[in-house]
Amino acid sequence: MENGVADKGAVCSTETGNGAEDVYSCKESDVSSADHLVVMVHGILGSASDWKFCAEQFVQRLPDKVFVHCSERNAAKLSLDGVDVMGDRLADEVLEVIKRKPGLRKISFVAHSVGGLVARYAIGKLYRPPEKESREEVSANVCTGESNCTIADLEPINFISVATPHLGSRGNKQVASFFLVSFLSFFVGNHRSSKKFSND
Repeated sequence: MENGVADKGAVCSTETGNGAEDVYSCKESDVSSADHLVVMVHGILGSASDWKFCAEQFVQRLPDKVFVHCSERNAAKLSLDGVDVMGDRLADEVLEVIKRKPGLRKISFVAHSVGGLVARYAIGKLYRPPEKESREEVSANVCTGESNCTIADLEPINFISVATPHLGSRGNKQVASFFLVSFLSFFVGNHRSSKKFSND
């Protein structure tokens, strides 16, 4: 890894300042022609590295078309903050990526578990409806192939979610397990950091 860029044959990746990762083709001609941003969002207690393999596969198959961003804004314990708070952070992160890579024209989201809810919330914040030309069209606030609705001023292509509880979850016993996971991760994290300092 040199200057934050890892080379794996035809795939390069750069870690951004906040721990997220951009994955793209190493060929300069591919990088300049890639106009489709694919945002990958991890699930609860996850990180950008959860999607690294899939991101590399996207770029290997479509090197001149995609620029993949593995989100990190809601990593680890930040994924317990609530969908609205995490969605706001993801929307801000997407806007930052678009500013860094101004040649983008299309956008897709691929998300896992609670990341699908977060991505859906962020899409709602970044969505811009089509401009209305007449009063008759006002009630039809739906994107069609010919309309010009956008997500962060980019053409929406795909929203893919895997194991996302879009309709909620059954039972109430899962809430207790989230608190237990949070407590254990805090305890283990503090135990490891105190152990690290005691060895110095």
